[in-house]
Amino acid sequence: MCGCPVILHFNSAWLRGSVPGSVLGPFDVLNYGECYINTTFARQLGVFRFFLCCCFMAAFLRRGFVLVLHRALEQGSSSVRHPALPAALLGARRTKKSWPVSFSQEELKKRLTPQQYHVTQERGTESAFTGELTDHKDEGTYTCVVCGAPLFSSKSKFDSGSGWPSFFDLLNKESIALSDDFSYGMHRVETTCSQCGAHLGHLFDDGPRPTGQRYCINSASLAFQPGDASSSSSSNTSFVGGATVGKPEV
Repeated sequence: MCGCPVILHFNSAWLRGSVPGSVLGPFDVLNYGECYINTTFARQLGVFRFFLCCCFMAAFLRRGFVLVLHRALEQGSSSVRHPALPAALLGARRTKKSWPVSFSQEELKKRLTPQQYHVTQERGTESAFTGELTDHKDEGTYTCVVCGAPLFSSKSKFDSGSGWPSFFDLLNKESIALSDDFSYGMHRVETTCSQCGAHLGHLFDDGPRPTGQRYCINSASLAFQPGDASSSSSSNTSFVGGATVGKPEV
């Protein structure tokens, strides 16, 4: 304010002066205009401050809500389920020691390429449209690159346009383990090899009929065995069961 608080309660007599019929002088007009401008600016500044406080409060509450939600998801992730998948399919994540087939990290680093090791052992993701098996169309069986367990048939492979090999069904329902994945601030269903625990990719519910599912798998997690898928699956039955483990194809 300019030091003229009386402007908030002015009346016509004040504008005319103390003597009836007097004319408002030029300095009086300037003083009145200055007070009016300052009063209007003060009101606008008050509205701006109120709006700014509301923005800060909203940002603070949003940050607190995100932190609380993230902590809740980390602590209680097993209670949150994918809406399109039955709870029976989402098992608890196994530890490295509980898989039927295990390999030492030294052996895997020698046997796998850096890309294969990063994807299967460090839960990495290859860049889209870069995998060797993304546009692969030969008939045969897609196996785990780590342990050789048969996973998918070429008959269930389809072009999803995602840039990764996609399948709508498994050779064996128990060949892949499913678990919740809350990385990157989202909920996905991770797919891992049920024999060695190698990270494969993720499962989505936007696939074609008849299953409506899309197994989005890293090409680096897969190896390919040409030939009839049914014969390849039967020849590896003992391997899937984990009774004997031969040297897998890479």
